Amino acid sequence: MARTQQDYDDIPGTFVFDAERSREGFGINMFCMSLMKDDNRKAFKANEAEYLKKFRLTPEQTEAVLKRDYNRMLELGGNIYFTAKLGATDGHSFQHLAAVMTGASQQDYAAMMLGGGRSVEGNRSRSGKDKSAAKAKAGAKSASKAAPASKASSKSKSKSKPKSKPKSKSSAKRK
Repeated sequence: MARTQQDYDDIPGTFVFDAERSREGFGINMFCMSLMKDDNRKAFKANEAEYLKKFRLTPEQTEAVLKRDYNRMLELGGNIYFTAKLGATDGHSFQHLAAVMTGASQQDYAAMMLGGGRSVEGNRSRSGKDKSAAKAKAGAKSASKAAPASKASSKSKSKSKPKSKPKSKSSAKRK
């Protein structure tokens, strides 16, 4: 079944791990979690393709795991924290995996993170349309139009009489 397109699928450089992607990647994630046990890591290293048959992976998922294509694993439903277990099995740090996934060297990735991360310029959408900016402008316009009306309604409310009389101290004590 084809994946339902979401607004956040337009964010470059990441795949949002939502419920649909979780269902798609169940096999990848269960495989990766199996690597927490030493016996499973040994079995996987002994014959990777055979070990993967224990999990219901699509051919694309199997290929991504065997090629260690972490971005593809995430696209096919892998959770980044689970797929990092595969990297750890290969002796890689999370920082190394993040560098691989961004296409940077580990030193360049570390420098980028220490410098505050990637610039938002050019990283807001794959399509080149910044939907969040358009929504923010539309929201600001509607808020500015609504502001005078809300001031007028608050003035009229302040002039109206209270619906019920405040209770006296003696009636409060009786309860």
